[in-house]
Amino acid sequence: MSAREGAPVRYRARVEYDGTDFSGFQVQPGTRTVQGELEAALAQICGGSLIRVVAAGRTDAGVHAKGQVIAFTDPKGRKAAELARALNALLPKDVAIREVLRVPPGFNPRYAARYREYRYTVWNGPRSPLLERFALGVRDQLDIAAMEQVGSVFVGRHDFSPFGAAHRQPVRTVHWVHVRRNGLIVTVDVAADAFLGQMVRRIVAVLLKAGHGKTDEVAVAAALASGRQAFNGAAAPAKGLCLRRVVLGPMRVWTAAKTRTPDRTENDDRQDIYGP
Repeated sequence: MSAREGAPVRYRARVEYDGTDFSGFQVQPGTRTVQGELEAALAQICGGSLIRVVAAGRTDAGVHAKGQVIAFTDPKGRKAAELARALNALLPKDVAIREVLRVPPGFNPRYAARYREYRYTVWNGPRSPLLERFALGVRDQLDIAAMEQVGSVFVGRHDFSPFGAAHRQPVRTVHWVHVRRNGLIVTVDVAADAFLGQMVRRIVAVLLKAGHGKTDEVAVAAALASGRQAFNGAAAPAKGLCLRRVVLGPMRVWTAAKTRTPDRTENDDRQDIYGP
């Protein structure tokens, strides 16, 4: 059934952004944020009214996104294609809107997300000003097998407070940590039901230590179980991190007996707001 002309309509959209010049996604007084730019553009479209934008994840300062999911309500119920064109005409060059779709009233991507997946990119080669805008430059050869082995420590349901910002509920479920090399590019993909602040960057910092032979899975497992800040809170730089995708749908319950990828299907890339 089509929306009544002029009636409010709820929309979701995929947002891509270069986080280099942002103080993160969430609105903060006196700083430039992705949410601030989106809401400013919506205000221009809607005659100055504040249209609140909610997101599936609040990326930190300097973190990028290809698959961020947002939701907002258009009070006049304009067509999705019209909104997409208008927003992209008003947004700055480092933010773009993709795939605007109508959703039920009250839809919130934060609660609708089944899992989120981040990718951290490392340029494991000679100094490269272009590549290192979106990747961490590491000159010494990395031991990918050692990184993958340490990454397996994080898979499962754990209290991640040793590897993340303080939170009243620090228990998270990590579905997978994959480390891959493609020539001189090393990628770390981490998927979880949700993340603590800086959690992926702190995990990557430890994986890099493992890649240089400076820690192993025994030490990392002990740090994860300690309940205390691990490895002095070391975090990889934000520029290498990108929110790749947010897959929407009912959450699956993880148990110790079920360690495989959580119900990922070939339909995920069609059902989610997908990054690369």
